[in-house]
Amino acid sequence: MRDKQLTARGMATRARIMDAATAEFAEHGIAGARIERIVNTAQTNKAQLYAYFGNKDGLFDAIFGASLERIVEVVPIDAPDLADWAVRLYDEYLRRPDLIRLATWARLERRPSGHLVADADRLDDVKLRAIAEAQAAGRLRPGAPFDVMALVIGMSMAWSPVSNVYAATADEPDEVHTARRELLRECVHRAVTIH
Repeated sequence: MRDKQLTARGMATRARIMDAATAEFAEHGIAGARIERIVNTAQTNKAQLYAYFGNKDGLFDAIFGASLERIVEVVPIDAPDLADWAVRLYDEYLRRPDLIRLATWARLERRPSGHLVADADRLDDVKLRAIAEAQAAGRLRPGAPFDVMALVIGMSMAWSPVSNVYAATADEPDEVHTARRELLRECVHRAVTIH
């Protein structure tokens, strides 16, 4: 019984560390994040953090990996309807702006060119296969499936927290989001769907 309590307690501590670190890294980036703030927020200590994650880089890797997995699970691709996928991505950016900020810090501080993650093939495999199948069925315009995916993701991020033009928030009026969703849906549909 005691081992199960410790395991449950350890899992709760690990989860608190992950939550605190997600907020810290999203706000301050990898270089600017402070372990002291993370352990204070998580109500734990450095020894526990290092036991779970090894070091600051290991902690960032864990939360960034979890954020990528979350987007794949919460917003699965629908290759025959990439316009709908783009809108669902837009909505997820509104719900979880921290996830986009983490990706941006990873791009700025770790991988300024090429794929954002080292195992991009594993993360993108399902999406790229789905796009290639939709292209083969004549639903999507031809082109490298990766480039089609990148275009749709880029369009979905037009109003994201890292937009160079305007960063939307969930606090804006519903009608504003509805108009953006309609515009995004129409533009993605016209860009990638065979009419």
